Amino acid sequence: MFKHSALSLALLAGISFTGSAAAQQDIVQISPELEQKVIAWRRDIHQHPELSNREFRTAQVVADHLRSLGLEVETGIAHTGVVAMLKGAKPGPTVALRADMDALPVTEETDVPFKSTVVSEYRGKEVGVMHACGHDLHVAMLMGAAEKLVAMQDQLQGNVMFIFQPAEEGAPEGEEGGAELMLEQGLFAENKPDAVFGIHVWSAGNTGEIGYREGPLMASSDRFEINVTGRQTHGSRPWGGVDPIVAAGQIINNTQTIVARQVDITRAPAVISFGIVEGGVRNNIIPDEVYLEGTIRNFDMDNRAQIFKKLKLTAEATAASSGATAHVHIDEGYPVTINDPELTRSMLPTMERVAGKENVKVNSLVTGAEDFSFYALEVPGLFVFLGITPEGQDPATAPSNHSPHFYADEAALKTGTELYVNWVLDYASL
Repeated sequence: MFKHSALSLALLAGISFTGSAAAQQDIVQISPELEQKVIAWRRDIHQHPELSNREFRTAQVVADHLRSLGLEVETGIAHTGVVAMLKGAKPGPTVALRADMDALPVTEETDVPFKSTVVSEYRGKEVGVMHACGHDLHVAMLMGAAEKLVAMQDQLQGNVMFIFQPAEEGAPEGEEGGAELMLEQGLFAENKPDAVFGIHVWSAGNTGEIGYREGPLMASSDRFEINVTGRQTHGSRPWGGVDPIVAAGQIINNTQTIVARQVDITRAPAVISFGIVEGGVRNNIIPDEVYLEGTIRNFDMDNRAQIFKKLKLTAEATAASSGATAHVHIDEGYPVTINDPELTRSMLPTMERVAGKENVKVNSLVTGAEDFSFYALEVPGLFVFLGITPEGQDPATAPSNHSPHFYADEAALKTGTELYVNWVLDYASL
């Protein structure tokens, strides 16, 4: 897909090629030296994890590296976000590449020599901190991609926006953060990209495998609260008051009919789950109030809006039928992560050349959520999973993302870095 010959590219940029003769003209690899730098960055960041909106050291490491490449760097976006723009020597599109930087309140239990021993505060408690979701790999891969693409600036068509984002795991209570805040603060205001790309490592695939999907990939994630109010009375005389516990139980049951009977599930699956039920202080006292909290997961934005309306109506009407009242609050979280179908199809050959066709597979829907979704609502987006479970180990039994035993095979770093680079180069040639 390059307009240059393989020989001229190799002479100009020191590029090596792999694969079949037909593919040899358009696979750009990183050198062993750069691969080792990416591994070193990953280990350093892994050993110094930081929670959401507190990624101060990580942001400094990133900014220093980008400045060392001669890029103009902007910091402090959405608290700790770092953004840099690489301007190619030739006209072309602007492509955004995104990596998230935050770690989790998890105490690491792996035995790697660079394991985290960091302790921090989370919700008023002292907690261990670990890159248990692989964001350290994301940062290192994008740092490596930036170095490779800067080295190719003379051949580069268009521009590349490097986005290092804080707080993907969610901002601390009472704070804003993440992709949504970066966009609110003008990330795409002056230099709106033509496309945005993201990678997430995960344990459900073996090293170097790429999981992709056209259209919806990851679910929206929304939190709801329902306060059910009755009237307190003695447990021996329930008719003397209004029982919010019974009303709450009916609400829990009735809301399950929203997905089962009221939403067109042929469009996309959805889940309404309750995670908290609180009420009462004594066995023989019917309380005034019961508190319910849960999550909604869904893969269709229209269905999402319908579920919001139905949840409110069902809770209020169910409570009213027993003389109670229900107040429903829905905290809208991350939207559905949607891969632009045309962009996904056009970049599929790139993924197959980088990872090998046999390693690129259509991914199942994932009920987890990602705030990359906010970027993909603004411009065409493509988000994929990169396997990091070593060959010979069954991904189905590997410790999952967010586990204290989460382990990443660093051989995947090369694949991810090269995927970022080749996405940029191939998109410019469309």
